[in-house]
Amino acid sequence: MPELPEVETTVRGLATVLEGRKIERVELRRADLRRPFPRDLGQRLTGARVTGLGRRAKYGLIETDRGDTLIFHLGMSGHWRIDPVEIGPHDHVLIDTDDGRRLSLNDARRFGSLDLVATNEVAEWPAFRALGPEPLGDALSGTWLKERLAGRKASIKLILLDQKIVAGLGNIYVCEALFRARIDPRKAAGRVGQARLDSLAGAIKAVLCEAIEAGGSSLRDFAAPDGELGYFSKQFDVYGREGEPCRGCAGKVRRIVQGGRSTFYCPSCQK
Repeated sequence: MPELPEVETTVRGLATVLEGRKIERVELRRADLRRPFPRDLGQRLTGARVTGLGRRAKYGLIETDRGDTLIFHLGMSGHWRIDPVEIGPHDHVLIDTDDGRRLSLNDARRFGSLDLVATNEVAEWPAFRALGPEPLGDALSGTWLKERLAGRKASIKLILLDQKIVAGLGNIYVCEALFRARIDPRKAAGRVGQARLDSLAGAIKAVLCEAIEAGGSSLRDFAAPDGELGYFSKQFDVYGREGEPCRGCAGKVRRIVQGGRSTFYCPSCQK
């Protein structure tokens, strides 16, 4: 599933085509993805001008001058295509702009979603209401983590995947950040000291920024809107490297399962 860097890469790609443009035509080629599209989606978007694009956690946001925000989630296989040469069976939503450009939301597995919400109500949209701070913002710090993790007995890895603690963190980048902070993913969250949490907050920001710069990670079906594949996966320190030499010591990367998800770490240098 695309994680935060992949969604951020997608939003930046869409901005090059949509920012300031008028939406001339919307074609819904089916009635739903993971859930039904809003009934008036096409009507409210047609003729609207895009005034801004953004991201909240793993959701992309497209704001219009009609006071609406289109909220999209890419699910497991969704991605936007810019000026597709051909329209295929998995191109479920087409958006044409006033300068002749076309966007297609392609989603083979149909686990993505599209919602249209009044812009002034976006913060209170149910999926956003309980989210923690954005990991790239100033609100995320070692002090914030210390306060939220106090007394928690669950592993630090699983706690970081809780969107109420930090919004948008996913399995891949949590593994990478814990490695950089030299924290054992199995350690009880409430037992991680302040110095390590300070290091972790910095590692989260650094690994996400580097992944965004690299265009995300080319895992399974993800590609940026321009069709380019991200290459951060070539820089993974631990994720997907079970049995390979650790890049920080003489140990080897190990894989375990936590909460039904694979965790990759180095037992020698992550304590």
